[in-house]
Amino acid sequence: VYLRMQRFSDAAGAYRNAIRLDGDSAVRQAGLGEAIASAAGGIVSADAQDAFEAALKLDPANAKASFYLAMALAQEGRAKEATTAWQAMLGRLPPDSPWRGAVEQALAKSGGSDVASSGATNGPDAGDVDAASSMSPQDREAMINTMVAGLDDKLRQNPRDPEGWMRLVRSYVVLGKADQAREALGRAIAVFGADSEQAKKFTAFAASLGLAATE
Repeated sequence: VYLRMQRFSDAAGAYRNAIRLDGDSAVRQAGLGEAIASAAGGIVSADAQDAFEAALKLDPANAKASFYLAMALAQEGRAKEATTAWQAMLGRLPPDSPWRGAVEQALAKSGGSDVASSGATNGPDAGDVDAASSMSPQDREAMINTMVAGLDDKLRQNPRDPEGWMRLVRSYVVLGKADQAREALGRAIAVFGADSEQAKKFTAFAASLGLAATE
């Protein structure tokens, strides 16, 4: 319930209480990891990884834990390891698993080798949304948020990527996060200079999304 309400810290607390009072389980540990990652804006932190790893110890077939641990590798720049993890996961998933689409999209975007350019860093597109359509609302929201957070992090490291900035602004708008979209727009303009041609393109692009530039 807390995850659906985007009260991620409360969700993490609820999962910890459930584990303490009702016992450990793969579902609870994976839920805890998801809540921690969501509270961090989609970044799969060390605490989230610990929870996902605990889930896999209890149930090696837990798809949620496997997916997010691969995403963590991608966010850490360990592209080949992330690709290997996603490929292994794809080989284990049943044909009707709702996670197959998400994994296939990640691998397709990476070309099977470079996760740094995959959905983990490029932000969600229509294909990602389609792939996530059969997931639960909280899983879908968490997956998309993780992708957007990965793109944001990549742009902080390599800011001279005009298309990346436009993907980030659009992603935040689609997610209904107008303040973060404006903040990203302001950062993009600052990188290229307020009087640059690229800044004018950013402003026009944002306006086409119904977003005013930062003051």
